[in-house]
Amino acid sequence: MAPPAGAAGDPHVPRTGFERSAGARWTTQPEEQDFLAAVDRDSDRVRIDRVGVTAQGRPVQLVRIGAPAPERPSEVRRGNSVLLICSQHGDEPSGREACLSTVRDLAFARDRATRRFLEGTSVLVIPTANPDGRAADTRGNSAGIDINRDHLALRTAEARAMAAVIRDYRPDTIYDLHEYGPTPPYYQKDVLALWPRNLNTARAVHHESSTLSDAYVRPHAEKAGFSTGVYGIWTDPETGAPIKQVAGDGQERILRNTAGVKNSLGLLVETRVDALTDEEKADPSLNNRRRVTSQLAGLKGLFSFADHRRSRIEAATTRARLAGFADRGPVYLGGADNEPPAEDRVLRNPPCAYRLSAEQLAQVKDELALHAVSWRPSRGGAVVPLRQSMRALIPLLLDGRATYHLTAGTPVSSCGR
Repeated sequence: MAPPAGAAGDPHVPRTGFERSAGARWTTQPEEQDFLAAVDRDSDRVRIDRVGVTAQGRPVQLVRIGAPAPERPSEVRRGNSVLLICSQHGDEPSGREACLSTVRDLAFARDRATRRFLEGTSVLVIPTANPDGRAADTRGNSAGIDINRDHLALRTAEARAMAAVIRDYRPDTIYDLHEYGPTPPYYQKDVLALWPRNLNTARAVHHESSTLSDAYVRPHAEKAGFSTGVYGIWTDPETGAPIKQVAGDGQERILRNTAGVKNSLGLLVETRVDALTDEEKADPSLNNRRRVTSQLAGLKGLFSFADHRRSRIEAATTRARLAGFADRGPVYLGGADNEPPAEDRVLRNPPCAYRLSAEQLAQVKDELALHAVSWRPSRGGAVVPLRQSMRALIPLLLDGRATYHLTAGTPVSSCGR
């Protein structure tokens, strides 16, 4: 899919604070609210919902885009869909700016290719996933919690809002926009990407996620003049060979991994923050514009991927969602696609269910609901069967051996099948 044509330069459509200042400053939150309200008012392709409220009272908003805009979650679930998560870390603003301008461009673009794309693909956007952190220019939220380590426990209002969106809309692809500080000369690419490494990601979902990175996002960024690499891998500046891994594990509480465990494609994209030239050092607006442009280049790759591989994406996510009902195969409590798990971190024969006491159920039932995990009442508590779509997620939440479990349920070995 080509980039939307005709919207960004049209004087009759809204512009962000970032655009009006030519990159001299980031869009303020009042400006974001006015901008989104204007797009919603003037385009039949856009609908905006409040999906959460932060501890400081700021809204977490979901933008629904289509031709026309989908009215109900069921309309999104029936077709191909993409969810953009922007600025989970409040001090990483370039992804938010790219998301805001993308919302506007998709809403008002006049070209046939964009309309055709939106007739077959729903685009969901959370423009500011961490409003309190963005207001304070901090990585964490107002309580100092890193939201991108909260996608299992759901302690934060922000993570709960995202979990509800993932549960209700079941996006096929979840694309998470971030920024990073480089470590020259080994770790300084303009655009880095990483798919779900968690071993509970279905094989086809893993394959499509890595294809999104390697065959679409990175090539589009390179075509736009940006260098690219794999997130978390230091490389030799002379040969390009990997020399050290500093990040990129399979932690299930990180969004790209949570996405894979929940049967969606996932991709983390990190763009370089620091000024690259003397001109950028002298004029921060040049650096800011380059940062946003690199995010937009990755997004073009994402939309091209969603357009070109629509049937493969839908087949991969559909198979993954149905596979849990078969209740077969191991569940991994550790390891990653580049790190074999220790044998004691593999449930070769998982229990068929976990039993929760009444106290445990009261403790975790809201989180189970947000994770789309079903349970049935039993002896004042509950039994949570593995035979459901979120099969691989359940031991990560309820097995006492899992690193980030919510509570230690009692394994049930026989479910009377």
